[in-house]
Amino acid sequence: MEKTAQLELFTPTMRRRRTQAYEKQKQAQKSSSQLESKSEERERMERFKSRENSIVSKPINPFTSGQTSGGEKTQTDSAAASSSSSSSSSASSSSSSACSSSSLPSFWIPSLTPEAKPTQIKKPSKVVLCPMSGRPLKMNELITVKFTPLDASLDRVALLTRQDRYVCAVTRDVLGNSVPCAVLRPSGCVVTQECVERLIKKDMMDPVSGDTLTERDIVPLQRGGTGFAASGVDLRAKEARPVMQV
Repeated sequence: MEKTAQLELFTPTMRRRRTQAYEKQKQAQKSSSQLESKSEERERMERFKSRENSIVSKPINPFTSGQTSGGEKTQTDSAAASSSSSSSSSASSSSSSACSSSSLPSFWIPSLTPEAKPTQIKKPSKVVLCPMSGRPLKMNELITVKFTPLDASLDRVALLTRQDRYVCAVTRDVLGNSVPCAVLRPSGCVVTQECVERLIKKDMMDPVSGDTLTERDIVPLQRGGTGFAASGVDLRAKEARPVMQV
């Protein structure tokens, strides 16, 4: 019961934290996109200014003949074209070298050191998910788990002070962290896994309610941690080797 209340309180708090982190990430992305657009606009303005300043023109003398002025104009245009082509080629070569040098990562220069991008946070879902399977929780699919107390005459406070609190609903074996347990879906009673394997799976019938069971109706419970490192692991080993017979 304490774990159920803790899950109910923890889920809205966790969703609220994830929503705040997602909104903060959206604001950061919006501000970064605005800065990038401003920097791109500034770069376009700088390129436009550099192109305009690279154009070289020679004033035309109005007292010369048209042919001479035309020849001078042609020479001026050719000179301007050659100068603009040379400046553009030098600018392109310098820009390509700058781009190639800036694209190469360097671990010695602080400005060229590659940085890891922050992890993108997905928008949190408003649906409460199961912590074990990850599927959405629905009220009609929830099971009321019924633990059988060792002594029914004890109240909740007296039961919590005892080491052995609950027993199997069928075999009356004491339940604990070291005992694998399962819940029967029709009745909601908690039984040991040994009882399931030896008794219940033979007839596939709920011994408490009498309903017919399927594999889906037997829900294994996740146990808490114990002091044993290999707790919950199948330790049975089978090894087949050739044996010499006499």
